[in-house]
Amino acid sequence: MVDVISQFLTSGSKLTDAIELFGTDFELANISIATILVTLLTAAVCGAVIYLVYRFFNRSVIYNENFNILVILTTIVTSFIIMTISSNVVLSLGMVGALSIVRFRTAIKDPMDTVFMFWSVGEGIAIGTKFYDIAIISAIIIGVVLAAMGAFKFKGTRPYILILHYDESASGQIKQMVKQLPSPRLKSKTVQRDGIEMTLELRLKDNETGFVEKFMRVEGVYDAALISHQGDIVS
Repeated sequence: MVDVISQFLTSGSKLTDAIELFGTDFELANISIATILVTLLTAAVCGAVIYLVYRFFNRSVIYNENFNILVILTTIVTSFIIMTISSNVVLSLGMVGALSIVRFRTAIKDPMDTVFMFWSVGEGIAIGTKFYDIAIISAIIIGVVLAAMGAFKFKGTRPYILILHYDESASGQIKQMVKQLPSPRLKSKTVQRDGIEMTLELRLKDNETGFVEKFMRVEGVYDAALISHQGDIVS
């Protein structure tokens, strides 16, 4: 009986020590309205920088406006979540437990979109912890780097796919014209009863696409299509 009472008193003292240790963390820190406004406005400004960089220097075939708006909202939402839990250990542990059971199944098709998503989350974390100087300097430097990369790509060549559908009688002339193209790579060739379909991969500048009309002047060519694409196509 004495052992049971001593164990109860020992566990009670440990519980008291734990409450005293985390007692100050059960109350949220006094965050002023001015701090909240500065944090959210800074997050909105940094999110707008990410929005503009993605809007004008995005190299995807299809521009996704919804994803770009999501980038701004992610920066703002992350900043106020971090601002809320940064001063409360118990709340932060509960937030981690809640987020661990949430699964986001939206697939990001372009790898560069992942960079912008991590950028917005990083900005939100830095702003939420009141490291405004780090957030602003990082937004400027990363924005300049991505803008420079986008501008450099505008001046270079892009990958294109040339699809030709022609009659077998025009094969000889088509081969001669293909040899004159800049570094053509044969991706596929399909022979059908109504003709031949050939797919070529090219790297061209924007002002070098006038040769497509020349293929259509060849007798026996049914159609010619030039498609811009990102990355390599697996043959």
